[in-house]
Amino acid sequence: MTDRQAAAAKLRVGVVMGGVSSEREVSLESGRNIFSKFDRGRYDPVPIFMDSEAALWEIPLKLLMRNSTRDIEEDLAAEAQRIPYESLKSRVDVVCLGLHGKYGEDGCIQGLLELLRIPYTGSGVLASALGMDKWTARKILSISGVEVPRTLPVFKRQWDTASHAAIQDEVAGKIGFPCIVKPTREGCSTAVAKVTSPEELPEALTAAFVWDDTALIEEFLTGMEVTCGVIGNDHPEALTPSETIPTTAILSLEDKFLYGQGENKTPARLPEEMLSKIRDTAVRTFQSLDLKGYARIDLFVTPEGRVIVLEPNSLPGMTPSTVLFHQAAAAGITQSGLIDRVIQYAVEAHARKKGPL
Repeated sequence: MTDRQAAAAKLRVGVVMGGVSSEREVSLESGRNIFSKFDRGRYDPVPIFMDSEAALWEIPLKLLMRNSTRDIEEDLAAEAQRIPYESLKSRVDVVCLGLHGKYGEDGCIQGLLELLRIPYTGSGVLASALGMDKWTARKILSISGVEVPRTLPVFKRQWDTASHAAIQDEVAGKIGFPCIVKPTREGCSTAVAKVTSPEELPEALTAAFVWDDTALIEEFLTGMEVTCGVIGNDHPEALTPSETIPTTAILSLEDKFLYGQGENKTPARLPEEMLSKIRDTAVRTFQSLDLKGYARIDLFVTPEGRVIVLEPNSLPGMTPSTVLFHQAAAAGITQSGLIDRVIQYAVEAHARKKGPL
């Protein structure tokens, strides 16, 4: 095989990172790591940056190595090549989504790629939207027999027009204090607050409404927070569950993604019977929401032995220190090997689909 034939045989994979959500800096770290871990013998990765206006740019390595999305964006016009949406298909064969949060993990970019007829990694349009919306996902999981936290939604229009005292009384009666307040469609612990009394509720809800029009008030759980990766399509398999040890009362973004900050233990320090129950719950969550390719399921194990699903992550962080790589390593899968599987799952799922994934 000539060099030209070998190059033509490689799959061109556009690694999209950055974006317009509150999680764009984590996305940059994920995208950089994914790009660096590709097997160059099989793939020809293309670094693609989504700017703050959702425009796509093919960026050179010197921009890829910049400290922040803002630093990259400053020199896009001079150093990068703009890729109009309609031209993306001529540049890549598959898109590997390193995006996180709104517009990247919630079905929006997935819908665009469906219209462009470009295969992409992770879940389809509906499953991505469900995975991002914690309230809707919890309703579906509950119907499917998967235990979720007791949850009360509060809508901004309701908070703006109804009696605050009535809502506080409803929370006290249905959820109790302390409780957790969070936006329904944010990640990385954005605007998550522990509320210990009715008087603290207005401030927490106001902060949540900065990010979404729906806030969730959920029961405060005690016990062990765990997370479990799931990979595959029709026959998904759970990886080894990890125990997440927060440095504060609420797990922070730094705990989740920054090297040397939060502590994770793989496997979680639980009996094998409980680890098996976590794996089973993670797979049932994956299947109930029709997730594809790979995901990370965050759960809580209470002292009474309840295994409660907090949320799915349909495009989990792929930074160098992410727990998903630790779990894969426990199964004998390297970082490059995991990324290879994610790409192959995408190719397989999109080759067989009828209509949008």
